[in-house]
Amino acid sequence: MTELTRRTFTAAALSGAFAAAAPALAQARERVVIAWLPIMQTTAFYVAQEERLFEKMGIEVEAVRFEAPNQIIDALVSDRAEVGAPGTAAGITVLAEEKFPGTFKVFGLQGGGIKVGRINDGLIVPEASAIAGFADLRGRTLGHLPGIQWRTISRHMVRRAGLDPDKDVRLVELAVGLQVPALISGSADATLSLEPVGSIATAIGEAKRAVTNACAGAIADPFYSGVSVLTTKFLKERPAAARKVVLALDEATRLAEGDFPRLRGILPKYTAIKAGQVAVVAQPYLRPYADLNDTDLASYQALVDIFAAQGVLKTPMRVADVMLDRGDIGL
Repeated sequence: MTELTRRTFTAAALSGAFAAAAPALAQARERVVIAWLPIMQTTAFYVAQEERLFEKMGIEVEAVRFEAPNQIIDALVSDRAEVGAPGTAAGITVLAEEKFPGTFKVFGLQGGGIKVGRINDGLIVPEASAIAGFADLRGRTLGHLPGIQWRTISRHMVRRAGLDPDKDVRLVELAVGLQVPALISGSADATLSLEPVGSIATAIGEAKRAVTNACAGAIADPFYSGVSVLTTKFLKERPAAARKVVLALDEATRLAEGDFPRLRGILPKYTAIKAGQVAVVAQPYLRPYADLNDTDLASYQALVDIFAAQGVLKTPMRVADVMLDRGDIGL
């Protein structure tokens, strides 16, 4: 995987791929099951759907929506899905790969960062709260997305602030749609939340970001908590279809990065964002497979290393070993 930084998709290659797929529109499209989570990191998938990029590549997508990150990985492991859309949990992917070696290939990264000016996550608290950081959570309840990834990250953030996650803070799992209501009702004092939760919280005026890009500040900048992933079974059995999915999502990622002001209008269709909140939503930092570089891989590795340090990942893992190889899809 050391050759990853030399991999380049030219504009001509992309144009040629879509042009070559044009005749497929008149034929039966190949069905692919893609699992997704209603968060900002999934934006490229929304764009691919709305711009009919899969259809143009001769792919018919069966989109399966989940509310918790671990559900996507469960669907991939059990062959109920073949692709995890952008926003699939990056940490859970490597944990599953450890348990089921050779099951996954990652081909895109999603998140945010301080230096790039993109919001991925935040410590969200009620508007009137005095909580200013994780160190203020002693004796309080911290909500996070369900599953081992965000429990591990939350424990790391709490411990880094000098608190014991087993004694000083109560951690509770909250699905995306329940996080802001939990803050408003008082059932949670704070949440470590992915976008668009922070944007929604600030838009309604009853909650706020106490810390913006908490993970980028503590783990890696940029910080990637989401990945695009496909199963090796899908890759081996249908490499041509896998190639089309990667190309379509790469094109969608570029569109989302370059024309977000226009494309953000599709978000209410896929997320909890309301039409009146679209203008305040933070743009995610999306990295297509073709553009991944050493900085990206090092950032992903930093997250994986935390899982190893906390004993969640039994043995250290090189993220380069789970990245998709260009030759796997004939590029």
